[in-house]
Amino acid sequence: MTGMSPKKKSVAKRGKSTVVVVPDKLYFRIGEVAKLCQLPAYVLRFWETEFPQLKPVKGQTGQRMYRQKDVEAVVRIKKLLYDEGFTIAGARAHLKQDAKVDRNQSALPFPSQPPPELARVRAGLQEILKMLKTRR
Repeated sequence: MTGMSPKKKSVAKRGKSTVVVVPDKLYFRIGEVAKLCQLPAYVLRFWETEFPQLKPVKGQTGQRMYRQKDVEAVVRIKKLLYDEGFTIAGARAHLKQDAKVDRNQSALPFPSQPPPELARVRAGLQEILKMLKTRR
């Protein structure tokens, strides 16, 4: 035994922050996500009920299949709860606020005039369309 009280042990455990590198895959099974994030699978299943952002699809066999964005959400939720000390309700509100900020981003600045190459391509396509119409 290290001589720490249970309270100190949990604080020491929370102090460790590990960086999770998410592999470039389309889908992850719940066991893979649990191992990546160092969480039990039951915690992931519980979080699915608490965080609307976390919606893994279920495969034909009923197995949960987490997408890249789901795994990133799990990592973010874990950081909020374990490292930053948020409650579940607080983390949910924080993620909701983040989503609102993302939606309020300004649009990409598009040029007011299309490039001249685009006009040339458009004219060429219109000529091809005319030729196809006359063939009928």
